[in-house]
Amino acid sequence: MERIVLPLLLLLVASAAVGSAAEAGRRKGKGTRYSVMAFHAAGDGETDDSKAFEETWDSACRDSGGATVYVPEGRTFLLGETKLQGPCKSPITMQVDGDIVAPSSLWSLKSLTSLLAFYRVDNLTVDGIGQIDGRGAPWWDCYNQKKCHYRPQLVSFSFCNGLRVTNIRLKDSADKHMSVFECSQVQVHNVSVMAPWDSPNTDGITMGASDHVRISSCNIHSGDDCVSILTGTTDVNVTDVTCGPGHGISVGSLGGAGEKPALVERITVSNCNFFSTMTGVRIKSWQGGRGKANTFLFRDLNMTEVRYPIDIDQFYCPEGNCPEREGGVAITDARFINIRGTSSEQEAIQILCSKSAPCHGIFLHNVDLSWANHTAPTKAKILNAQGRVAGTVKPQVRFRGL
Repeated sequence: MERIVLPLLLLLVASAAVGSAAEAGRRKGKGTRYSVMAFHAAGDGETDDSKAFEETWDSACRDSGGATVYVPEGRTFLLGETKLQGPCKSPITMQVDGDIVAPSSLWSLKSLTSLLAFYRVDNLTVDGIGQIDGRGAPWWDCYNQKKCHYRPQLVSFSFCNGLRVTNIRLKDSADKHMSVFECSQVQVHNVSVMAPWDSPNTDGITMGASDHVRISSCNIHSGDDCVSILTGTTDVNVTDVTCGPGHGISVGSLGGAGEKPALVERITVSNCNFFSTMTGVRIKSWQGGRGKANTFLFRDLNMTEVRYPIDIDQFYCPEGNCPEREGGVAITDARFINIRGTSSEQEAIQILCSKSAPCHGIFLHNVDLSWANHTAPTKAKILNAQGRVAGTVKPQVRFRGL
């Protein structure tokens, strides 16, 4: 009898260990939940839990019945560079209810580094009530002292189709908070980003070479663009976003030196609020660039003390010493409708296009912008642009024939 009972007990112990790794077992509609705690994460905010996260992910990714990687509430997980790769055998969820923090000192000087990087994972959902904190202050100082050429991003998604990111909070990234590259069918909803206004290059959400992107109900405070739309991106809808401080919602920059021809099409920004940003909605490109950017709709936007609420700039040059060059990215069909509020400068509208690549199809309808804390009227500066106005447009905009 003892010879039979002992192997049986060992089998039961082994089965229990496997069950604990899939902590909650099968849950209706969500498959198996794999807790990082079952893979020896410490969750004390001091021990590096990167390996535990990667091992948890690997097990969940191999589950063909759908799986959730669970980061439990009430704990803080310290990560370094953590790569979570696919393809996975079924749709997968990363449930971040606990907090994640980066190391408090400089931890990687490599290019293209992220604290949390998702690569080639289709049908991925990242959700939760937790916060991901990049602890970026040492990196900002290093960058300002011109000592750090590379800085890590906070969360990156590359080649992830059918992506949903909801509810999480991002804070104080060393560089960009969230980047989306080569992704299709993306939804970002109710995500918050928080970083100081003077933190360098801490864009909220940056996307490139992606399509069918929906960003909604997000609250973004950063030191750079709240949302940045880079070349190769088409069919983007940004709605119900609160932006500020920061640099606004920007298309570009496009057409930089050595880049292949730019392409950005079908961009809609609607029902957004801007507070004390550098620009409201902006299209920016370098002189001498190639390619096209077209079919923009900016509508139902509120501006509060925004430096340039409407800005098209084909002379983008952040260093301020760029030589004059022929050519540029062709900007056409940009509509600005129902835009109201205040500017912090008298020149509230800038549409500055190059003589060799003038802008076409610019349309303004029901624009009402006043100069904050001043009685003098706002002004507009228009250069090499063709378009028309309708309804009340303040400041007065006059397009010239080209």
